[in-house]
Amino acid sequence: MNSIKNVPARVLSRRPGHSLEAEREQFDKTQAISISKAINTQEAPVKEKHARRIILGTHHEKGAFTFWSYAIGLPLPSSSILSWKFCHVLHKVLRDGHPNVLHDCQRYRSNIREIGDLWGHLHDRYGQLVNVYTKLLLTKISFHLKHPQFPAGLEVTDEVLEKAAGTDVNNIFQLTVEMFDYMDCELKLSESVFRQLNTAIAVSQMSSGQCRLAPLIQVIQDCSHLYHYTVKLLFKLHSCLPADTLQGHRDRFHEQFHSLRNFFRRASDMLYFKRLIQIPRLPEGPPNFLRASALAEHIKPVVVIPEEAPEDEEPENLIEISTGPPVGEPVVVADLFDQTFGPPNGSVKDDRDLQIESLKREVEMLRSELEKIKLEAQRYIAQLKSQVNALEGELEEQRKQKQKALVDNEQLRHELAQLRAAQLEGERSQGLREEAERKASATEARYNKLKEKHSELVHVHAELLRKNADTAKQLTVTQQSQEEVARVKEQLAFQVEQVKRESELKLEEQSDQLEKLKRELEAKAGELARAQEALSHTEQSKSELSSRLDTLSAEKDALSGAVRQREADLLAAQSLVRETEAALSREQQRSSQEQGELQGQLAERESQEQGLRQRLLDEQFAVLRGAAAEAAGILQDAVSKLDDPLHLRCTSSPDYLVSRAQEALDAVSTLEEGHAQYLTSLADASALVAALTRFSHLAADTIINGGATSHLAPTDPADRLIDTCRECGARALELMGQLQDQQALRHMQASLVRTPLQGILQLGQELKPKSLDVRQEELGAMVDKEMAATSAAIEDAVRRIEDMMNQARHASSGVKLEGHQSLLSWSRQAIRLLVTTSTSLQKEIVESGRGAATQQEFYAKNSRWTEGLISASKAVGWGATQLVEAADKVVLHTGKYEELIVCSHEIAASTAQLVAASKVKANKHSPHLSRLQECSRTVNERAANVVASTKSGQEQIEDRDTMDFSGLSLIKLKKQEMETQVRVLELEKTLEAERMRLGELRKQHYVLAGASGSPGEEAAIRPSTAPRSVTTKKPPLAQKPSVAPRQDHQLDKKDGIYPAQLVNY
Repeated sequence: MNSIKNVPARVLSRRPGHSLEAEREQFDKTQAISISKAINTQEAPVKEKHARRIILGTHHEKGAFTFWSYAIGLPLPSSSILSWKFCHVLHKVLRDGHPNVLHDCQRYRSNIREIGDLWGHLHDRYGQLVNVYTKLLLTKISFHLKHPQFPAGLEVTDEVLEKAAGTDVNNIFQLTVEMFDYMDCELKLSESVFRQLNTAIAVSQMSSGQCRLAPLIQVIQDCSHLYHYTVKLLFKLHSCLPADTLQGHRDRFHEQFHSLRNFFRRASDMLYFKRLIQIPRLPEGPPNFLRASALAEHIKPVVVIPEEAPEDEEPENLIEISTGPPVGEPVVVADLFDQTFGPPNGSVKDDRDLQIESLKREVEMLRSELEKIKLEAQRYIAQLKSQVNALEGELEEQRKQKQKALVDNEQLRHELAQLRAAQLEGERSQGLREEAERKASATEARYNKLKEKHSELVHVHAELLRKNADTAKQLTVTQQSQEEVARVKEQLAFQVEQVKRESELKLEEQSDQLEKLKRELEAKAGELARAQEALSHTEQSKSELSSRLDTLSAEKDALSGAVRQREADLLAAQSLVRETEAALSREQQRSSQEQGELQGQLAERESQEQGLRQRLLDEQFAVLRGAAAEAAGILQDAVSKLDDPLHLRCTSSPDYLVSRAQEALDAVSTLEEGHAQYLTSLADASALVAALTRFSHLAADTIINGGATSHLAPTDPADRLIDTCRECGARALELMGQLQDQQALRHMQASLVRTPLQGILQLGQELKPKSLDVRQEELGAMVDKEMAATSAAIEDAVRRIEDMMNQARHASSGVKLEGHQSLLSWSRQAIRLLVTTSTSLQKEIVESGRGAATQQEFYAKNSRWTEGLISASKAVGWGATQLVEAADKVVLHTGKYEELIVCSHEIAASTAQLVAASKVKANKHSPHLSRLQECSRTVNERAANVVASTKSGQEQIEDRDTMDFSGLSLIKLKKQEMETQVRVLELEKTLEAERMRLGELRKQHYVLAGASGSPGEEAAIRPSTAPRSVTTKKPPLAQKPSVAPRQDHQLDKKDGIYPAQLVNY
């Protein structure tokens, strides 16, 4: 036996020596070729053999890593056809590929979404299809990752579907909704494709049409399964939940059913699909989910893919693991084998067998090593995937941090915008005074519109009430007819019962007669038997009994005739019974027919009554819904007024706002009572409609007056009041929406509006002037007291002025004496005359306006005017006192002329306030009003003369030093110039600081005067506007007043009023 020492190199080269790298390289090459041939820019459908190789590749490597590594490098943004065919191949890979493909595709969701968004923004026919297709693929990936029980091919058994749905009705409900969304994406893709194709069937035979229609094969497969699963789940839901709850599900299913049926019908008519897929036929109508037995009638649609003819496959380079010679060189190899091993014989054959066995063992070892290498490669791939997942998690965290930073940046920008808006709002608040006139006219026009809408609503309400009365009358007539039908039914039932009883009695009598005849027949039969027995005993004495036999035979004939007669009677009785039974059955039939007709009429009447009742309920709800819609329009109009620029001119008082808010709260309680009455009796909605009408008008009035009140309020309370009014409007509109929905009407919560209304009421209480805390019955006494105190203060001031004039005559002479007399003489007469005339005018106003009421009742009725008059009187007294103090200091050479100028300005402003307060209630033709205006002009002229005289006297009295710079050198002059410049800068800085302080003091004074209206607080703030050197203590009545400003169009020059700072109270 020859042993093989050395094996030739050619033989060794034919051993299976392919490494894992070569196999992997060959696999990658094959996949790359298939992907490039399947996904290209040619407008033709994807060939099945290329898609099949890609799918087999996913099963070979147990994933889609290779597919995505090549697909991610495709120039998808450059060609819409390329993107369309990529989506088609990805859909096929998801359906038929390895289960791990789903997780690999999850990592590239962002790439799929970016492609769809890119082509969705471009006006390209294929681009729009790509946008819809990517949404379908993303929905498919999300659904199957959330529900791993469903494979990507969507083919599961009913048991798996039941297990996936579970027993929790919420899970079933959610799963059904997700399948509806899934189906919507599938149907949207089919509709988009058909919309771009011509309706002619020949389009399906063109390559461009087939390129668009090819993906619909997978859509048909998915839709058939989704339709079956949704039917199963909806029947299961209807067995657990009431039908009303699932009305939305049924409507959505019916819409999808008709779209799917239309899709299947159009696809089945196309020649392209006839050879590729067998499309099922859906029933004419959707299943009836309200009938549980309809589930048995449901037939699962089955899609059949016919077997295709084998296509011409391209030759592939396969890895050769056999030891046989190649086909192309049989002779050469045989010769070499013979030369190497010799001719074939028995011993050589044994050596070859050994060699073959050793080669097989080596092949097995190589295969085991290959498996080990594959396992190691898989572990390495798993490690790399875990690292990739970790890196993706870090990337997602970085994205979240970036998003958070963007949100923070946006918040900072928003805060900056708010600050700028607040600054602009402060600037705009200065122009509110010019817009007051336009607001008043706009408010009056809107009030007229609201009034017309209210009258129209009242008319509609009356019409609806009349319709309600007519419907109630119809209901009463229907009830009466129903009662008559019930009575007729009872009478017929009684007649039927009576006929039954009579028939039963007749039948009993006939049965008794029949029993009697039977007993007589039995007795005759017994006698005949006994006669025959006697005849047998007397056969021996035949001759003796022959005569008796004749007699017996005659009797026998008579008895047989009687029997026949009885049998005839019996037959007649039986026929009579049958006739009676037939008549009874006919009577029963007729009575049952009449009863059925009566029941039909009764059912018809009941249905009519039910229809009328339902019509009444529908009409009542229609009335309520119309009233709610109109109320919502009123409320929406009121809320829109808050943002209307023309509404900024409208103002309102906190007192009126409080009264409106209180009435609105009462209307909310009335609305709750009306709602309770409506739920008790749905046929009567009059109380609820009336309460709703009142509530809508009061709530709208409250919102509008809240916005108008906020225009005169400080910034923070105004913002809170506006926000509360907006919230009240939103809650009221939400309440109106509940009233328009028949389901939400039963659970209406009128208390939603109560909280914002209470907030408006509270803010209105806070915005009320604190001076109103004085009881109204004390206002009359306070007016007299304040006027008397003002007169006393004026008299005291006149006395002090005379003393100062006498002192000035002794202590001064010449120019100083003339200046002092011009400063003091005018106040003694002008101010006294002003106060006296104002007192007379005030008494005239009270006497002409009080009528039969007392003076205190008149003051209580006109409390706001009374408070303004008191404030004006206090202002005059305080100004006179300050003027006297300043003049006293000027005469004694301890004061400043500037103090006297400021006091003159305050006297002019106080006079303007007193004239404005008096003119509000006075008659324009009153002589006292004319004298008061003349006195006011005199006081203003004298105040202007005082200011001019003060400045002139100051210039005459002050000693001016002559500036002699002759003895100064150049350096000293430069030094004094620098010192003077420093002094000028210091004085300018001090002047700017004092002006800012003056502005802040005036601002704080306006805030306190508008917020509290307290005389004590105002008196404490007002002196701070004077120079800081004035530290004199004010007399008890010298208090700064707060008076309501009159509009510019209400003041004229006849009042003697000049521009001055007025205080809003």
